[in-house]
Amino acid sequence: MRTLPAAVATAALFSSAVLATAGQAAADTSVPISVGTVSDTVVDGAHQQLYISGDSTISVVGYDGNVLSKLSGLPQVSDLQLSPDGSTLYAAVTGADKIVAFDTATLTQTAEYPTGAGTAPRHIALAEGRIWFGYGDQWASGLGEVDLTADPATVSLDLAGAHDFASTPMLYADPANPDTLVALDGGISNGPIVVYDLSSGTPVIRVTANEGGFYQDAALTPDGQSVLVVGQGHQAVVEYRLSDLQEVHEYPVNSESETVSVAPDGTVAATSLDTENTGDTYVFPGGADAPASVRNLSDAWMPWGGHSTAWSADGTKLFVLTGSSDAMQLQTITEPRKYVSKLTVDAPATGTRGKTLTVKGTLTTGLRLPAGTPLKVTRTDLLSPSGTSLGTRTLGANGTFSFTDAPPAGSKVRYTVTYAGDAAHTPASASDTVTVSRATPALTLTNNKKTYTYGKNVVFTAHLGTTYSNRTVEIWADPYGGDKPNKLLKTGRTDAHGNLSATVTMSRDTAVTAVFKGDARYAGRTVKSAAYAHVKTASSLSKYYRTTTIGSTRYRYYHKNTDAVLTTTMTYYKGRKERLDLQVYSGGAWHTTDSGTSPSAPTASPSSTSDTPGPRAYAPGCSPPTSTPPRATASTPPHTAPGTTSTSATDQPGQGMTAAARRTRRRPLTPMPGPGNVGQPQKPARVGGRGPSMNQTGRHAKLTADRLAASGLSGHEKG
Repeated sequence: MRTLPAAVATAALFSSAVLATAGQAAADTSVPISVGTVSDTVVDGAHQQLYISGDSTISVVGYDGNVLSKLSGLPQVSDLQLSPDGSTLYAAVTGADKIVAFDTATLTQTAEYPTGAGTAPRHIALAEGRIWFGYGDQWASGLGEVDLTADPATVSLDLAGAHDFASTPMLYADPANPDTLVALDGGISNGPIVVYDLSSGTPVIRVTANEGGFYQDAALTPDGQSVLVVGQGHQAVVEYRLSDLQEVHEYPVNSESETVSVAPDGTVAATSLDTENTGDTYVFPGGADAPASVRNLSDAWMPWGGHSTAWSADGTKLFVLTGSSDAMQLQTITEPRKYVSKLTVDAPATGTRGKTLTVKGTLTTGLRLPAGTPLKVTRTDLLSPSGTSLGTRTLGANGTFSFTDAPPAGSKVRYTVTYAGDAAHTPASASDTVTVSRATPALTLTNNKKTYTYGKNVVFTAHLGTTYSNRTVEIWADPYGGDKPNKLLKTGRTDAHGNLSATVTMSRDTAVTAVFKGDARYAGRTVKSAAYAHVKTASSLSKYYRTTTIGSTRYRYYHKNTDAVLTTTMTYYKGRKERLDLQVYSGGAWHTTDSGTSPSAPTASPSSTSDTPGPRAYAPGCSPPTSTPPRATASTPPHTAPGTTSTSATDQPGQGMTAAARRTRRRPLTPMPGPGNVGQPQKPARVGGRGPSMNQTGRHAKLTADRLAASGLSGHEKG
C-alpha cells in the first residue's frame, strides 16, 4: 500500500448562483438537452436538479430539462457522487488525476484531491468517511481511497487486496450497509464481482464470483444487501445477493440491457439497447415475478457507455436520457410504476349518413385489464364540433371492444374512445375518422363566357338550391394576371329565391367564383364563370381637307403631299401591341400590302400614330366605290396571354380573322385604280414602294396611300 498527502486546494471559482427549485411536472415530458456524451447521472433532490458528466463538463440540469449551469475545465470527468447529506458533489476527473468537490448550493468548487500522476481515477463510491476510487487502465488498474476523516485528507493506493483488476473497477456503496464495498471488474468477459469488507478500515475481500463480465452498469438495492447488474450478453437485469453472490432475481428486457437504477422503495428501472424498436425503458412495479411496464421513449438507440437512468430522490419520477450527442433528449416519466395503456380504434373509411356503421378497437397494457372495464365514447361532427357523448362501452375479455352508430351528419365524423386509467394503469385515448357522404347542392353563377365593353359594371348572380342549414354563399373575383389578388366581393345569405349578387367592373378578363361551404347534409361546392372584357380602343384620322359619304361609308380626302395621320389609343398593359394594316382596293377586292405593330405605352392616353403621304388623284374615268367593300371581322377569341397581338395574319375579304390576328379589325382603304387600266382587273398595288416603318419609340408609323380609313381594334381585355 502506498500513501501520500492530499492537498486541499483553493476552491475554483465557478458560478455562485443559487438555483431555483423546478416545478413539478404534470405529465410525461421529452425535451432536447444540450448535453453531449454521458458518463454518469446523479439526482439532487434538495435542489431538484440533475448533474450529468461528460465532455469534460458537469451539466447542471433542472427537472424541466433546462441546462442551468455548466461546470467546465474538468478533463474526462466521469463518476459523480453526492455526500449523504446532499451538500457536496464529488467528481472523478480522470484526465487531471484528481477528485474534486463542489458545494451543491453555490456550485463552487470547495476542494480537490490529487490521486497521483497517471492514476486516472474513473469510478468513485462513498463509505465510512472515505472516497473509494477505481483508477488506472487495464491490468494497471487498482483500488484507492481518499480519507476525509484525516486532517489533512490522505490518499492511499493499491488497496485491491488479493484481486488483480484487469480493468478500472466500477465501485458501489450504500449507507444502509456501510461496511460493504462492491467492485465490478467489467472490462473483460471473465471479470468477477468482488465484495469487500470495510469494517477494519482496510478493504478485505469477503466474496468474489465471475458472473459473465462486461458489466455495463450496476446499482445497489436500498437495503444495501444486493447488487443489480446489466451488461453485454445479458437480456435482463440480474440481481445477486452480496453475502454469497448467488443470483436472486432476473428482470427480463427485450435486448441487451444498458443501464439500471433502483428507487428508494426498491422499484427497478432499466433500459435496453432495443434493436427492434419495441420498447427501451422497463419499470418493474411488481418485482421480478410480475410483468414490466414498458415504454418506447425513443426511436434512437440509448446512450452507450454511461449511467443515463436515474430516479428522483423521492422515487416519484424517472429520468432517462435518450438519443445521441447531436440529439439528446431528457425524458421525464411522472408515473413510472403505472403500466402503459394503449388504445386503438378502427372505424370504416366511409359511411352513409343516417346508416349504421361499426367501430372496433383494442385496449392493451402490460398488466391485463379485466372484462367490463368502462370506455367512454365521443362523436365529433359538423353538428357537434365540440363532441357529443355516445355513452360508455365496456372492454371484452380479450381486450377488444366494438359499438355501432348511425351518424346524423356528413363530412368527417371522428369517434374517440377514452380509458380513464386507474391506480395501476395510465389513461389512454385514441380516435378514428369516417368520411360520411353528403348530398350535392345545386349552385350556378351567371355570365359564363360572356364578353363585355371595357369598364362596364356587370352583375354576377349565384343561385343556391336546397340545403340543410347553411344558406351562405361567397362570391370572389380573380382578375387576370398576378398583380391583382383574388378578392372576396360579397358573402352573405341568399335571398328568398336562393340568389346572391355582386358587381364586377370589367377592366380585364376575370374569373368569378361562387363558393358554398356546405353543411351537415350537403357538401360544399364551387362554380366559376369566366367573363371577358374588350380592350378599350379609339382611333382618329387627321390632316385631311374634306370628307365625303358614299353610301354608308365616309371617306376622307388628302392632298397628295400631305401625310395622313392616324392616332389610336388603347388601355396599357405590359407587352400589349396593336397592329396597323395598309390595304389597297384593286380588282374588286381589298388587299393588304403591308402591316406593322406598335406596343402600348404606360401613359394617360397611350396611342399609335400613322402618317400617310402620297398621291390622291384618281385615274381618268375612275371614281370611288359606291358602297363599303367587305371587311374582315373579329370572332370572340379564347383567353390569351396579356398584351398579345398578331403581326402575321393574312385575312381574306369576307372571312373571319385567324387566331393570330384576333386583336385587330381592319377598315378598308379607298380604291386606287392605276392609270391606263380603266375597267381592267388590277393587281394589288404597293403604294409608295414601302410599308409601315416604326421609329425608336415604336409608337409611330408612316403609311403611304391615296386615302386611309381609320382602323378599329377589338379583343379581350387583360390589363
